Amino acid sequence: MNLLTEDILSTPEEIAQKLRITKGTVYEMIKRGELEAHRIGRHIRISQAQFEIYLLQTKGYTNIYEATLVQENAETFANIGPVKIYVDTPLEGKVKISIRPENIILSKGTFISSARNIHKGKVIDTINEDSRVLVSVDIGITIKALITMKSLIEMDISKGTELYVIFKTMSVTVYK
Repeated sequence: MNLLTEDILSTPEEIAQKLRITKGTVYEMIKRGELEAHRIGRHIRISQAQFEIYLLQTKGYTNIYEATLVQENAETFANIGPVKIYVDTPLEGKVKISIRPENIILSKGTFISSARNIHKGKVIDTINEDSRVLVSVDIGITIKALITMKSLIEMDISKGTELYVIFKTMSVTVYK
């Protein structure tokens, strides 16, 4: 993650006050890797971006990317390396985007729909979570979709399976 010069740095104590928890809990969250932080000499500081990512992850967002917004033919895209994602936002320039895994549809083929984001990729990993499965797909970036175990079995999804990753423009959260 790039630390922007205009990004606000907070102490673990300030983050603890925002979350209404103890500073010891914040230090434990950093130690466990739940909350990213910068080490500056002997001090620890958390950027606003790191704090926002933590909050998104606690709400179930796992597909979080840094992107640059681009206008083409009256449409706005978030460029993430080689991948262009349709977004709906008044923001400009460098942003972060996130997509909840349960808002992503996996398909073995294309079909006509209102979803603007359709990306072909290959499954690189599956993680079973009881009756649900988190499927990681390489579409030029790694994106995770949450599906049922029944869908995984019926679609015969495993590592190497080619799939289409499909999600609506409105499923993409854009923020600074």
